[in-house]
Amino acid sequence: MTLQYTHKNNPRVIIIQKLYGKFFNKDEDLTFPKHRFKKFIKEVVNGTIEREEVIYEELRKHLSSDLKLNTLDKVFQIIIKSSIFELLYKPKTPIRIIIKEYLNASNYFINDSQTKYLNALLNKISKKIRNSNE
Repeated sequence: MTLQYTHKNNPRVIIIQKLYGKFFNKDEDLTFPKHRFKKFIKEVVNGTIEREEVIYEELRKHLSSDLKLNTLDKVFQIIIKSSIFELLYKPKTPIRIIIKEYLNASNYFINDSQTKYLNALLNKISKKIRNSNE
């Protein structure tokens, strides 16, 4: 049985929304409403913010020839950052689950061609991050 989330219940949609608010509206307070994945959501949001430099370093190391992060759509940037955080700091979560969940969440924010590009980037960086760290 697979769990189907509505966008309001999808933990990665909430992560993307919280990070967008924090990165692009610095004054926004981070509050985490009751949710069955609240602990996970808080870990990923706070971890992505706290480790932003490490995440940028991974991007520079593995994707510098493929993209310039600051030229990308802001939501796209958030998705890349939070997925890299999970690839680095959530080793028990399989790569395919991380990618699938972020691609599902991205459907609420970006168009299909961007989602295909995101999929290609996440596949590429996930192999480099997990292979170099395992």
